[in-house]
Parts: sequence; structure tokens; C-alpha cells
Amino acid sequence: MKKTVTRAENQVYSNRVLRSEFDRNWRTVVSRSGYVIYIATANRAKITVLLSDGSRKLLIFGKGGRILVGGGGTSHYSKPHIARDL
Repeated sequence: MKKTVTRAENQVYSNRVLRSEFDRNWRTVVSRSGYVIYIATANRAKITVLLSDGSRKLLIFGKGGRILVGGGGTSHYSKPHIARDL
């Protein structure tokens, strides 16, 4: 049986994200500098990410949490949020 690891994370960035699936609790805007910004519209807003090593993570944000996606697919995640290995 695979053990699930859950932890609180602070400001994090990653260039290993291949794909992201958002639940319905997100709003999307584009900044002047070209970042795509995803903003959590409710507590416990969730996103599942597939990483380049084949692992998957569930990220859980509070209302107002932000994900910025820039050039080259680099993602910046606001703090704090919960990360759970899937």
C-alpha cells in the first residue's frame, strides 16, 4: 500500500509541471507582464498536477491563493498551501 504524504508548503515554484487540472473554484486572469494567474475563489480550491518525473500531486489552496504560470511553463504557487502526493 502506497503511503500518502501531506505537507504544508510555503512559496514554491516549479518548472516540472506537465499538466494541471483545476477544480471549478478558480478564476483566470492574464497580467500585463504575460503571466497567467489562477486565483482561488473558495477555500479548499484544488489542483492536480502531473510532474515530469511521472508523479502526481494534489495542491489545496485557501480562498485568494494564487498560481502564476510564466514563460517556459514555470509555475509559482502562493503560500501557504497543502501538497499531497498521489
